Amino acid sequence: MDVTKASADLPGLAVDIVHRQSPDGDFEETSINLRATPSFEAFGQFVQVADPFTLWAQAVRLMWMPWLLTTQTMMLPYRPTRTLPSVGRAQQQAPMANDRG
Repeated sequence: MDVTKASADLPGLAVDIVHRQSPDGDFEETSINLRATPSFEAFGQFVQVADPFTLWAQAVRLMWMPWLLTTQTMMLPYRPTRTLPSVGRAQQQAPMANDRG
């Protein structure tokens, strides 16, 4: 049998994908194996204890927050930037203390 295998190790999850093909080409078989640490049972208990609506609300908030902040910034009134007068021009226009006429 011709076997191709791919593996990935993610934090808390190991994934193995195996593809087999018969020599005659009569059939193909693909299997995906997931190995979770902690176990799926522990994850299920965590979900039962946690409020699913709160988890959903947090996920939606995190997804929409950049868009809401951008919209809020765009709604601020337009204020052109103010520039300070240059130092050279300010000294030329200001009367000197010793020049009293």
